[in-house]
Amino acid sequence: MGKYAKVYEHIMTRRSDSHVPFDDLCVLLTRLGFERRVRGDHHIFTMEGVEEIINIQLKNGMGKPTRSNRFAICC
Repeated sequence: MGKYAKVYEHIMTRRSDSHVPFDDLCVLLTRLGFERRVRGDHHIFTMEGVEEIINIQLKNGMGKPTRSNRFAICC
Protein backbone atom coordinates (compact mmCIF):
# COMPACT_ATOMS: atom_id res chain seq x y z
CA MET A 1 0.00 0.00 0.00
CA GLY A 2 1.37 3.40 -0.99
CA LYS A 3 2.03 6.33 1.30
CA TYR A 4 -1.03 8.33 0.29
CA ALA A 5 -3.28 5.28 0.35
CA LYS A 6 -2.25 4.83 3.99
CA VAL A 7 -3.00 8.49 4.76
CA TYR A 8 -6.39 8.14 3.06
CA GLU A 9 -7.21 4.97 4.98
CA HIS A 10 -6.10 6.58 8.26
CA ILE A 11 -8.46 9.51 7.74
CA MET A 12 -11.40 7.52 6.39
CA THR A 13 -11.34 4.96 9.19
CA ARG A 14 -11.26 7.90 11.62
CA ARG A 15 -8.75 6.22 13.86
CA SER A 16 -7.69 9.73 14.68
CA ASP A 17 -8.16 13.00 12.89
CA SER A 18 -4.92 14.23 14.36
CA HIS A 19 -1.43 13.01 13.52
CA VAL A 20 -1.98 13.54 9.80
CA PRO A 21 1.14 15.17 8.32
CA PHE A 22 0.14 18.51 6.79
CA ASP A 23 2.08 18.06 3.55
CA ASP A 24 0.73 14.54 3.04
CA LEU A 25 -2.82 15.76 3.55
CA CYS A 26 -2.34 18.57 1.03
CA VAL A 27 -0.85 16.22 -1.58
CA LEU A 28 -3.63 13.68 -1.02
CA LEU A 29 -6.35 16.28 -1.53
CA THR A 30 -4.66 17.51 -4.70
CA ARG A 31 -4.35 13.96 -6.04
CA LEU A 32 -8.05 13.43 -5.37
CA GLY A 33 -8.86 16.39 -7.60
CA PHE A 34 -9.29 19.24 -5.14
CA GLU A 35 -8.07 22.68 -6.16
CA ARG A 36 -5.85 24.43 -3.63
CA ARG A 37 -5.53 28.10 -2.82
CA VAL A 38 -3.64 29.66 0.04
CA ARG A 39 -4.66 32.70 2.05
CA GLY A 40 -2.23 33.42 4.83
CA ASP A 41 -1.91 30.23 6.87
CA HIS A 42 -5.18 28.80 5.53
CA HIS A 43 -4.94 26.21 2.76
CA ILE A 44 -8.37 26.03 1.17
CA PHE A 45 -9.41 23.07 -0.97
CA THR A 46 -12.47 23.02 -3.20
CA MET A 47 -13.85 20.65 -5.81
CA GLU A 48 -16.69 20.99 -8.25
CA GLY A 49 -19.62 18.90 -7.04
CA VAL A 50 -18.49 18.99 -3.39
CA GLU A 51 -20.34 21.58 -1.33
CA GLU A 52 -18.05 21.44 1.72
CA ILE A 53 -14.93 23.62 1.60
CA ILE A 54 -11.90 22.11 3.29
CA ASN A 55 -9.82 24.67 5.17
CA ILE A 56 -6.60 23.23 6.60
CA GLN A 57 -4.14 24.98 8.88
CA LEU A 58 -0.67 23.88 9.88
CA LYS A 59 -0.05 23.10 13.54
CA ASN A 60 3.29 21.59 14.59
CA GLY A 61 3.80 19.98 11.17
CA MET A 62 0.35 18.39 11.17
CA GLY A 63 -3.04 19.43 9.86
CA LYS A 64 -5.19 20.77 12.68
CA PRO A 65 -7.36 17.87 13.91
CA THR A 66 -10.74 19.50 13.30
CA ARG A 67 -9.68 20.44 9.79
CA SER A 68 -8.58 17.01 8.62
CA ASN A 69 -11.81 15.54 9.97
CA ARG A 70 -13.71 17.69 7.45
CA PHE A 71 -11.92 15.81 4.70
CA ALA A 72 -13.50 12.54 5.84
CA ILE A 73 -16.92 14.18 5.79
CA CYS A 74 -16.44 15.35 2.19
CA CYS A 75 -15.20 12.07 0.79
